Amino acid sequence: MSDLILASGSPRRQELLRMLELHFEVMVDKTPEPDISFASIEEDVCALARFKGENVIKNLGENTDKIVIAADTVVAIGGKVLGKPEDEEDAFQMLSALSGNMHNVLTGVFVKDIRSGKEISFCEKTEVFFKKLDINEIKDYIRTKEPMDKAGSYGIQNLGSVFVEKINGDYFNVVGLPVSKLANVLKADFGIKIF
Repeated sequence: MSDLILASGSPRRQELLRMLELHFEVMVDKTPEPDISFASIEEDVCALARFKGENVIKNLGENTDKIVIAADTVVAIGGKVLGKPEDEEDAFQMLSALSGNMHNVLTGVFVKDIRSGKEISFCEKTEVFFKKLDINEIKDYIRTKEPMDKAGSYGIQNLGSVFVEKINGDYFNVVGLPVSKLANVLKADFGIKIF
């Protein structure tokens, strides 16, 4: 039995927690995400991470010795959030917008110890610089189907890596979970050491 619960169905987030050799259970809440619009994208992703985490906590009950981790990741360019593409045309439009430009990947993270009520929320931001893409490159990439389940229509950890010229910030944040900051929070605030 694990003390940690990951409130996410993302295989990438699960891989990253496994990479840290943390033992955890996965619980996913299927409640549709609400329309959230605060003053900033940072506040939005933190609110969505909290929403996911609190919904899982409701299902567990409050007398549980568990620590819940929830996260929400978005791609943003020019103040506009790019979610997962609706279809191939949407993916094409997103990748065309990212071509030759810098965009931000923001992940909101919510961690809560259910029994004590202690909680921490934070947002990590990474700048990602794309090379200039030609139309055929974009179309060929879309044909791989990789963009279709990813925010911003690409995955930095797989084939989409060939588009990335450089990043400023946490690489793992772009994958879906800011590993270094999360490890620091788990250790400092919840007494969970990685090693």
